[in-house]
Amino acid sequence: MIELDHTHDANAASWVSSAQIEDTDFPIQNLPLGVYQAGDGASRIGVAIGTQVLDLGRAFDTGLLSQISDLEAACREPSLNTLMAMGRPAARRLRHALFDLLKAGSPAQQHGDTLLLDMAQVMMLVPARIGDFTDFFTSIHHARRTGQMFRPDTPLQPNFRHLPVAYHGRASSIVADGTPCVRPLGQTGAESGYTPSKRLDFELEVGIYVGPGNALGSRITLEEAEQQVFGLCLLNDWSARDIQRWESQPLGPFLAKSFMSTVSPWVVTLDALAPFRCAAAGRGDDAPPLAAFLNSREHELCGGVDIALGVSLQTTRMREERRDAFAVSQARFADQYWSIFQMLTHHASNGCNLRSGDLLGSGTVSDADARNSGCLLELTNNGAEAIVLPNGETRTYLEDGDYVEFRGRCNASGYRSIGFGRCGATIRPAGYP
Repeated sequence: MIELDHTHDANAASWVSSAQIEDTDFPIQNLPLGVYQAGDGASRIGVAIGTQVLDLGRAFDTGLLSQISDLEAACREPSLNTLMAMGRPAARRLRHALFDLLKAGSPAQQHGDTLLLDMAQVMMLVPARIGDFTDFFTSIHHARRTGQMFRPDTPLQPNFRHLPVAYHGRASSIVADGTPCVRPLGQTGAESGYTPSKRLDFELEVGIYVGPGNALGSRITLEEAEQQVFGLCLLNDWSARDIQRWESQPLGPFLAKSFMSTVSPWVVTLDALAPFRCAAAGRGDDAPPLAAFLNSREHELCGGVDIALGVSLQTTRMREERRDAFAVSQARFADQYWSIFQMLTHHASNGCNLRSGDLLGSGTVSDADARNSGCLLELTNNGAEAIVLPNGETRTYLEDGDYVEFRGRCNASGYRSIGFGRCGATIRPAGYP
């Protein structure tokens, strides 16, 4: 059930001046959580506010968070896992306490120099110990367009509209924003040998962090899934398309995907996203009936999350020419055929135990308009139609030196807009450094 409260008030202001900037991703209405590393090398939990990071441990040191002292130990951990395991009620209490601490007029302002660090001066890390990573395939537009390329007679596989399709990914190679993406090696055909991928691609996705999780052998209902989603991030599930096409039959992706996935470091909690919930995406008049456990009236009304997503690309030459990154694509997450709650519910429907900090990927987010597809595979029709950049350069797939960045933003009438921060990486040649 969606709950709106005083922390969503568009008129609420913070004593942190950068949180008042109109287009900031991190006003006081957001308060996403992450893990950062400062000069001493220790990992600490922080909160994004404007261009600053609030250190949670230091906030407890001041005594200003005494009302949530039972959460202190979890907030002093080097990852978010313990806090995630405590569930959404704990996350909501922390959100309310942080809102009171950071709002205009709070006595915390006198501790500002102690509590806050400049975001540009810290290194952001992957915010959780990710035990398992599962990547879904939930955009019907992406499924149809890619299917048309390789299976024109049956572009949409029969199972797609019956259940959320997924594969198990590689958790060990998930990295935070800013980590270079080294071009992978792989086999692309029977006689190819192992060579650098020539068709390196991005995949615009949303990541979902699991909260408490479930015991092995138990299930999670669609209604319970609301309490199992801790928060969302941006996710780039890099893909080597030439390797992927050769190796994927019959068991699916392997080396073409496992070399790296990038996450934005800030976790936007489900409570922060409450004003931006929307109806679940329409299924079409010819859709097969849903399994009962994947549907409810409440889910139909508010199972979606409306996030405006964007991809930008900047080449080495563009940087040398001091040109801004080029907006390659934009897409709405609300259009996903399967919701984040259906993904999680289906994942546990066979008794699979999800654990705190596990990451689920939405799969490539693409709009009905092919110009707003979430990968180059679609945008260039598998390399047949090059993208022309403002300086005359062209791209079919990514080249060494290219910088790819994802952004996400939520907007709703009457509410303060919030964002997800940056999810970016520069392509480095095979064998780097």
